[in-house]
Amino acid sequence: MSSQGAILSFIHDTTFDDLSSDVVKMAERCCLDLLGVAVAGRQTELSQIITEHAVSLFGAGQEIAPIPFTGQIASPAGSALAMGMTIDAFDAHDGHRLTKGHAGAAILPALLAFVYSQSEAQSTISGKEFITTLVIGYEVSLRAGIALHSTACDYHTSGAWNAIGAAAMGARLLKLNKEQTRHALGIAEYHGPRSQMMRCIDHPTMLKDGSGWGAMTGVSAAYLARSGFTGAPAITLEHEDVISYWDDLYERWEFLAQYFKPYPVCRWAQPAIQAVSDLMEQQLINHHEIQAIEIRTFHEGICLGGYAPTTTEEAQYAIAFPVAALIVRGTLGANEVSPNSLRDPLILALSEKISLNEGEKYNAKFPGERWADVTITLNNGEVLKTPATCPNGDPENPLTDDHILRKFHSLCEGSLHQSTIEGIVKSVGDLKRDDASITDLLNFLKHPISQNGCRYKLKRPQQNDPH
Repeated sequence: MSSQGAILSFIHDTTFDDLSSDVVKMAERCCLDLLGVAVAGRQTELSQIITEHAVSLFGAGQEIAPIPFTGQIASPAGSALAMGMTIDAFDAHDGHRLTKGHAGAAILPALLAFVYSQSEAQSTISGKEFITTLVIGYEVSLRAGIALHSTACDYHTSGAWNAIGAAAMGARLLKLNKEQTRHALGIAEYHGPRSQMMRCIDHPTMLKDGSGWGAMTGVSAAYLARSGFTGAPAITLEHEDVISYWDDLYERWEFLAQYFKPYPVCRWAQPAIQAVSDLMEQQLINHHEIQAIEIRTFHEGICLGGYAPTTTEEAQYAIAFPVAALIVRGTLGANEVSPNSLRDPLILALSEKISLNEGEKYNAKFPGERWADVTITLNNGEVLKTPATCPNGDPENPLTDDHILRKFHSLCEGSLHQSTIEGIVKSVGDLKRDDASITDLLNFLKHPISQNGCRYKLKRPQQNDPH
């Protein structure tokens, strides 16, 4: 079978029985984690603006899709746009090292948009089909992302490639034929936002990682292909230079290489944060006694900078400020990257004592591995050094199931009723059951959150919880 034929077969013919138990477990973890991040993201100004935009300019027509956690409706493309950017608004969502980005921020919103539109038309899928389609969306996205990074000259945002995975899910759920599917994938690739990621690192704004636009593009691509719009081929799937990225489908799952974030900031900052957190577990560090802090990490991490952020977007795409916040407050959660904390004089004063330097050995390991070490010099001359550290949550040192569950609860508490929180957890856990329906989960996600502010406070792990 040709590479093109294998990919189309993977999209349309994969069944739940083709998924290993590890893959199913990863799907459950990603789904729950992303929903928690979406609840936290709804508290941001970014989410409020994009949701109103989606309702106003992407209003529901013949196809209707509720926007999760808002009580509002839009078209499927509008719903995917709003939810995708809402997840992107709070930088605690899962990611993948080789793509240097995030599939889930577009894949789950697009999947929910497709499923909601079918549900409104009295057509529902099973829980197993939901999981299977989610996995397909992730796997296609991740492989397309790796292929695009290997063939493009620029560093693009995730929307450039997770749009393709969103279109793949739409092709499956809308029951496109294989030629229509080729066009859907090609449309998504062509219209995907090939936006400049480093621009948003250097100048952080609400643009974030392009995933909301990727979700919207992928959803639109599937519907366009169903209507006869053409756009094949997708170069990242069909060109001879990328065949090697697709020739081991089913044999190896990029999906299993997903990481999860302990902290709501850019993953590139988290090796340094992890190093400081580990050091703080070993001995008490009083920020008043610190003379200087040196962080050595890879080049892209250094680019985060962020000594005195003025918006939550700048605080999430920073390294100096989050490290200082962790030391001053002993925790790093939503409150530490919220506008109310950005003027904290203690954090700002400590941030100014931080120097950032590149480590060539860390540059050589990026993007497959992300490392940092930290040296803290105290006023009395004592020097505290951390070993080279990679962040918790990678496939080699994963967060525990209990950690993922506690993170979800902490993201949702104060925003959703406890019965809704527990209902979402149960519904996600039940998806793999033979008799499971997606209806309960969809109904829980229609509940609007209260605007009381996310109380996400994921403290440093205790010694009996190594992750």
